[in-house]
Amino acid sequence: MQNPKGKVYLVGAGPGDCNLMTVRSQKLLSQAEVLIYDALIDIPQLELIPATCRKIEVGKRGGKPSTQQQEINRLLVEHCKLGKQVVRLKSGDPFIFGRSSSEIQALITAGCEFELIPGISSAFAAPLLAGIPLTDPVMSRCFAVMSAHEPDALEWEALVRIETLVILMGGRNLNEIVWQLQKYGRSPETAIAIIRDCGRPEQQIWIGTLSDIVQQTIGESLSPCVIVIGEVVRLREFLIQPESTNMSNTPATANDSQPLAGKTILVTRAASQSGQFSDRLQQLGARAIEMPALVIGEPSSWEALDSAIAQMASFHWLILTSHNAVDCFFQRLQAKGKDARSLFGIKIAVVGKKTAESLRSHSLQPDFIPPNFVADSLVENFPDNLQNCKILFPRVESGGREVLVKEFTAKGAQVIEVPAYQSCCPETIAPIALAALQNQAVDIITFASSKTVHNFCHLIKTTPEFSLSQDWLQSVCIASIGPETSKSCQSLLGKLDVEATEYTLDGLTEAIVQWATKHQNL
Repeated sequence: MQNPKGKVYLVGAGPGDCNLMTVRSQKLLSQAEVLIYDALIDIPQLELIPATCRKIEVGKRGGKPSTQQQEINRLLVEHCKLGKQVVRLKSGDPFIFGRSSSEIQALITAGCEFELIPGISSAFAAPLLAGIPLTDPVMSRCFAVMSAHEPDALEWEALVRIETLVILMGGRNLNEIVWQLQKYGRSPETAIAIIRDCGRPEQQIWIGTLSDIVQQTIGESLSPCVIVIGEVVRLREFLIQPESTNMSNTPATANDSQPLAGKTILVTRAASQSGQFSDRLQQLGARAIEMPALVIGEPSSWEALDSAIAQMASFHWLILTSHNAVDCFFQRLQAKGKDARSLFGIKIAVVGKKTAESLRSHSLQPDFIPPNFVADSLVENFPDNLQNCKILFPRVESGGREVLVKEFTAKGAQVIEVPAYQSCCPETIAPIALAALQNQAVDIITFASSKTVHNFCHLIKTTPEFSLSQDWLQSVCIASIGPETSKSCQSLLGKLDVEATEYTLDGLTEAIVQWATKHQNL
């Protein structure tokens, strides 16, 4: 008697959850007589098959003895010729790193009937389940999927030019992947996500950058994992459920140590200055997004400052009203072959604790800090007689502090204003900030100067791809560092919710925490 005709179904099992399999795949499993399956297939998927089905595991596990491909081909042909309905169950999709070509060729050669059933590859499912879009109109117009099982075989020089990379089988070679990408020009600050066991209850996610991800995952077993590299990773915090976190499903609720938990805060300081402030907000539980609204650069000419430096001995006081003024002045002093010794006999006044800290980084102590950390309080509390006092005032090229200069002059001082730096508006909005604003994912916007308010408003009005609802500010807290900045917020944004009592970043942080705590309890 002739055996019934068998058939082999090469089925994609998807990322691991039965609910993410196709209806066709589930039906075939329920009818299978022989199941030949990969190592990564989940127990719930195996429970879909009949009790009478013969199960043969042939999956390849890194570092462990594996069934040779030739043997897998032989098993498929053998059971098909015995007239069995054979399901060859592969994780993900059969044609994405599934070695299906060899198996199909063996079936064709043996005259066996077969059918391909697609599945969802972990290359697409893992980023999606982690809340990471592989494409974005601004941040990722294309992506590439690859296996890093043999990293030396990849064309890294070409891959670094692709906006988003999805890497399978890369857990054991993470060091090599990170090294190769940076070697060929990818920034150390490029975002990276590692998603282990996607689609399973034990799924775990690490978020970092090329500079810190290896350190983050020391001692962790990363396989099986999907690695996503590119700025789209930063979109995750705006596209996941509010209660989700990087490592678990623990609700993000405020507590004493993290009073800003669950809050997304937009930081508008210059990129060179926002790091410590953002870090502090994150330590308090917030998601801090940097949207630089200032770009600090050289003045259009150094002539005036160079001339003043050449005549330093003629000045009685040096006034520095910002961190930028301190840094730019001393950088130019050094560029002219001089150092702090050139300031011998000259007194230094600074505005604010942070400016004082910047001065101390140059091994100098300020002689005067006004009690109120605003520049215009300098004159009212100035410790010296200003009559015939010669003052050097390095400042931003665009000017400002007119009241300060006018009042010093009115009291008999000679104020020499010199441009030490430029404070310009960036040309574009940082993509991550743009996405957060458009998705109405921002809870608080911080402003540390009037200039950042002006530049922020300019950017949102002139960015072509920017569109907001008319009431977008209604649910956003506007937080200001001090009175002058607050005036700009009221004038340009039409609202102000928080003003620091102490006009420093620490004061601004404290005011935000107080606001968040109050609203948490409402």
